Amino acid sequence: MQRRDFITSAALGATALALNACHREEEAVQADSANINKARKVTLKLATSWPAHFPIMGTGVDKFASRCAELSGGTLEIKVYPKNILVPALQVFDATSAAQIDAFHSGVYYWKGKNSAFSIFGGMPLGFTSEEMITWLKFGGGYALWRELYGKFNLYPLVGGTTGPQMGGWFKKQINSLADLQGLKMRIPGLAGEVMERLGVNPVLLPAGDIYTALERGTIDATEWVGPALDNMMGFPKVAPYYYTGWHEPGSILELTFNKTRWEKLSPQHQAIITAASEEMTSNMLQEFRYENAKAFQSLSSIVEIKTFPKEVIDAAQKALGDVLAHESAQNEDFRRVLKSYETFSKLNKPWDDISTRNFLEIRG
Repeated sequence: MQRRDFITSAALGATALALNACHREEEAVQADSANINKARKVTLKLATSWPAHFPIMGTGVDKFASRCAELSGGTLEIKVYPKNILVPALQVFDATSAAQIDAFHSGVYYWKGKNSAFSIFGGMPLGFTSEEMITWLKFGGGYALWRELYGKFNLYPLVGGTTGPQMGGWFKKQINSLADLQGLKMRIPGLAGEVMERLGVNPVLLPAGDIYTALERGTIDATEWVGPALDNMMGFPKVAPYYYTGWHEPGSILELTFNKTRWEKLSPQHQAIITAASEEMTSNMLQEFRYENAKAFQSLSSIVEIKTFPKEVIDAAQKALGDVLAHESAQNEDFRRVLKSYETFSKLNKPWDDISTRNFLEIRG
């Protein structure tokens, strides 16, 4: 064999060996990757406080679960269970805390009885809009406090959606004065319930599926829920002809909360995927609420009377809110700390909000 032919053959042989080695290495990496993905596949059980596929709130969670599977390449499966399948609607907090389930989706204000400070994280009557609430949580220190206090219950919360401004409620009779509120039984949770109680109302806590029947049968005289889209779907116009504009929930926050021990065992990648998908769900939910409420309001406004609470009632509500906040702060150090953080951000935010958003809305007319 000539020297040139030998060198050429040797080079070709070396190249073939190298290609074979690379091919084998690639196959090994793919096999290892498949094994790793298979080994690391995680399934989480998430219960909600809503009926199956409930519009916007329930379907938002369904889409969140699908996004987690998509973004993780199928290694993260979140099984969504509507209310009463694994646990009752208002027992999801306790079930997740006790690790009976891995996570839940609900409203923060439902857990005021656990710690009155929790109600602030869900939203404040006459307070922040959805955008302001989320800004406070993410940049104003709200998240750190929320996670600290939930941590005592072995829970780790994320924002799981927001409704935007809510309406003030459905009433069987008109509210023309404070006197008309005396003795009224109304489904209304959280701090707003405490405010209304000081105005003479008997607040009642009911899950979504029980509200219509209670209103129809006269177990309650009035109810707040969310806004035109979901309120109309619930059938409230059939049993309560007066629909009042809102003040009590200008930017309610929903939660996506995990058992803290379970959360900490998740890989950083799965934690990042859940966090990103929850923020996407929050944004989508707010936009969907705005669109669907705008559509539903067009039909509702022609079949029910849209009313505004008398100034006497709003003035009394403002005073009552101040009394509630002072009372809770004196009784609960956690409440005082969270309220201080909330008010610190409010003082920072309000001058800019007044000169920008508020001024523009007045100009737009």
